[in-house]
Amino acid sequence: MWGQGLPTHLILDGPPAVEVVLKQSARAKRLSLRVSGLDGRVSLTLPRGVRLREAEAFLREKESWLRKALARNPEMVAVTIGQEILFQGLARRLEPAPVRAVRLEPKALLVPHNAPDKTATRVQAFLKLHARQSLQMATDHYAEKLGLPYGRMTLRDTRSRWGSCSAEGNLNYSWRLIMAPPEVLRYVAAHEVAHLAEMNHSPAFWNVVTRLYGPYQAERGWLRSHGAQLHRYRFGD
Repeated sequence: MWGQGLPTHLILDGPPAVEVVLKQSARAKRLSLRVSGLDGRVSLTLPRGVRLREAEAFLREKESWLRKALARNPEMVAVTIGQEILFQGLARRLEPAPVRAVRLEPKALLVPHNAPDKTATRVQAFLKLHARQSLQMATDHYAEKLGLPYGRMTLRDTRSRWGSCSAEGNLNYSWRLIMAPPEVLRYVAAHEVAHLAEMNHSPAFWNVVTRLYGPYQAERGWLRSHGAQLHRYRFGD
C-alpha cells in the first residue's frame, strides 16, 4: 500500500530544530509545505509516489522560506508557573499555592505547588471544565430562545474553526473559547445554534444570529483580530 513505512514527522536541524508533520494525500499534485497561522505547526503534504528522500530534499530547499514564515508567527507560550494565560478575556498569572486544584483569583490562577510538572495538565483541565459549563449554559439559552433542540455538545481543540453544527444538530466548540471575553464565547454559541434553523451563511442565517444574540460585529471582529492568540498556549500536547 502506498505510504507504508514513511515516518509521521521529520526534524529539520536547528538552531532551532523544527518538527515537520508529514501528511500523505492521494489528491495532492505536488509537495506542499504549510505553517499554521494559529500555532506555528509545520506540515508537509506528500502526493502519491513521493519517497522520503524527495521530501527531505524539498524541506532543505524550502528551509529559508520556512524559517522566515515561523519568525512572523506569534511566539508560542508554554503553560508554566509564573506565566500569564488568558481566562475570560483577562490575563491571569499562574501562581503556586497550597491548593488541591486550580483556583480562580481576580488577577491570578492559583495552581497546586506540590507538582509543578503537572501545571499545564491541571490548567488545561480547569479551562475545559469552565468552557463546558459556559458553553452549555449559552447553548441552552439560545436553543430555548430559538425553540429548536440540539443533539450532542462536544468540546475539542479545533484549529480551523471555533464551532460547528452538524446536519444532525450536534454542536462542536473549541474549548479555547473560555480564554476569550465572555461575550465572544456567547456569540459563537449563538452562531452555532442559529445553524439549527439555517444550515448556511445566508442573510437569513445572520438575521437569526441577530435575533438570538443582537449586534455581533464587534465579537466577530475580536475573533478575527485576536483569535490566533488563544492558540499560542501550549499544554504539552
